[in-house]
Amino acid sequence: MGVQSGPMMAGPPCLAMDVIPAIDLLEGQCVRLHQGDYDQVTRFHPDPVAQALEWQRQGARRLHLVDLDGARSGQPTNDQIVRAITAALTIPVQLGGGVRSAERAAELLACGLDRVILGTVAVEEPALVRQLAQQHPDRIVVGIDARDGRVATRGWLEASTIEATALAASLAGSGVAALITTDIATDGTLAGPNLPFLRAMAEASSLPVIASGGVGSLTDLLSLLSLEPLGVQGVIVGRALYDGRVELAEALQAVGPERWQDVGPLSLA
Repeated sequence: MGVQSGPMMAGPPCLAMDVIPAIDLLEGQCVRLHQGDYDQVTRFHPDPVAQALEWQRQGARRLHLVDLDGARSGQPTNDQIVRAITAALTIPVQLGGGVRSAERAAELLACGLDRVILGTVAVEEPALVRQLAQQHPDRIVVGIDARDGRVATRGWLEASTIEATALAASLAGSGVAALITTDIATDGTLAGPNLPFLRAMAEASSLPVIASGGVGSLTDLLSLLSLEPLGVQGVIVGRALYDGRVELAEALQAVGPERWQDVGPLSLA
């Protein structure tokens, strides 16, 4: 049986899933919440800058920051720490939490951030999202946080009637760089990601998707590889890294571009 003519693969696929460590900022410290509940806080490190440097040392190619104070109140309280982190690191840093105006997005980008993440305004002011995406190409990301399939806003404290998949679909052609998708029920639980929900979000969106919530083991990370062809290009990991359930270098080797290093050119029989 002959080989059909056409483009040939010279090596392994270019797909690679990034593993992005998360630092959640609350009252100046590095914490994690359980299912977004501010009354269920675990404090992991008193010095977010030192923690950020440690993730970079371990091989992180990007850092994810969440301003929990800003998400809850809408007011900036952690900008000094954000500036210190971006000044200390050489890798790109993205931040979400309380970014609800063009002015606030510009302030954060001026702090040295590579990208800012919009959540609440994607529901309340969708035109602003498109405006900012045009003003700041490849620097605007939308975070879609869902509870029971519907988008939650204002630090997950308020519920909307908007389906998460519908919001994802509506952002086609907006200029947004990527979507960060969180199933709140899994966040901080270490119980594994909600794969059916992530699949639905990836299928609904033409944008790259970054998964968030529930990763508790290397097996959980490997399970996300089945969604890679649909556009799931990264995963944010928090508690599992802090607890030592997942080692960052091992995770990058398992699902990141490092996994192709020992794979030679493909042969066609």
